[in-house]
This record gives sequence, C-alpha cells and structure tokens, in this order.
Amino acid sequence: MAKKVLYSAAVSTLLFFILFFLSAIIFSQVLLRSEVVSVPDLTGKPVAQARSELQKKDLTLAQKGAESNDRIEKGLIVRQDPAPGSRIRTTRVVQVFTSSGSGTVTVPDLAEKPLDEALTLLQAAGLTRGRMTQVHTHRLPAGRILDQRPVRGAVVERGFSVGLLLSQGDLDARYVMPDLIGRRADGIIGRLDGWGFKVADIRYVYYPGAPAGLIVKQDPPNGFRIQKRNRISFEVSR
Repeated sequence: MAKKVLYSAAVSTLLFFILFFLSAIIFSQVLLRSEVVSVPDLTGKPVAQARSELQKKDLTLAQKGAESNDRIEKGLIVRQDPAPGSRIRTTRVVQVFTSSGSGTVTVPDLAEKPLDEALTLLQAAGLTRGRMTQVHTHRLPAGRILDQRPVRGAVVERGFSVGLLLSQGDLDARYVMPDLIGRRADGIIGRLDGWGFKVADIRYVYYPGAPAGLIVKQDPPNGFRIQKRNRISFEVSR
C-alpha cells in the first residue's frame, strides 16, 4: 500500500514539472514573437490617425482623457505614454491624452443682443452666465443686453462667469383715473383708445333717470393710479 502511495505521488510530481516546463516554453515563445518597436510621435495628431499609425506597428491605442492646452487645437493629442521614441514590445498599449482647447477664452460682444442669443454665445465661448441685473430704460426694448462685465474682448479663464445688465424696457408712466360718471361713453372711449389705454369691457345696463349712452359706473374708480396696460371697464346706460 505504501509503495502505491509513493508511486502516485511520484507520478503527480512528474506531471507537475512537465506542465511547468511546457508553460515556461510556451510563455517564452510568446515573448520571443513579441517584436520590439519604436513608439511614434503622436503629438498634434487626431486620435483616428494616431490609432492607424500604431496599428501598423501592432500597437494598441487607449484614450485616457483630456487636458487644456494653449498651443494644440481641441481634440488633438497633447501627451502620450510611453513617450515618442520609446522601444516597447507590440503587446504594450500606448495611452494618449487629447487637448480640451485653450485654458483662456475671449469674451464675446453681447451688447444689444436678446438674452437667449447672449446665453448661446457665452456657452459657445466656454463661459457661464454670472449675476444678472435688470433695469427699466428707454434705450433698448425689454430682454436686450445693456452691458456686460467683463467687457467684450477681455481674456478670461474658461468657465468664467459673465455678469449681464438686462433691459426691462421703458417704465410705464402712471396716470390718475378721472371721474367719468355722467359723461358720454362714445366720446370718452374714443379718447382713451387714441391715448393708448385699454378699454376692455363695456356693459350696457338699465339705469333709472339716465339717458342712453352715459357712463354710470367705471373701473378703476376716480382717483385710482393706472398705467396704459391696465384694463378699464365701464357700465353704460341704455
């Protein structure tokens, strides 16, 4: 029985060493077949072109990320690992980093532009909207850019916030509603329309003792402060 156990152990040991040496031989053959090549310079090239050049040398490209660069156009390769000229085996992977563009940008001219267009220009330039202040003015219609900070042409860091001064249009004048009770409605309504006021509602009602066509009730009432955009309504005798 002991001889049988020793025999089995000896066979197992022999098989282990045979498999070990076979694995070593196969691994060494793979290494020998891995050709040593020189890594080309990929700086300033598009990723697709760089990948094609590496494939000719049986190398693989891996794009690892992006970083800002003032000299190399956005999307082109700015750095690689291993470095150009390195001698490596064809089993290695070449890692590359592309340019995200310049770290600084020029502030566009936003003056007199509608707000939505100004925001589009800021986004295209790599900038963000900063604090926005709104003022009434007759200089520009509501929704247009009056001023900006920094001013147009300023060079700032990408992602910088640009403050905007936005027009809310001219401030409406205010008027005091007069007492129109007992006045002829047709004449009053014609005048108000001519002055730009909104007569929104006219109701004809029976009013004892009043001849037809007179204003018997008004809204807003006498003395109320109004603007031209406010609605005015009348009750007129019939």
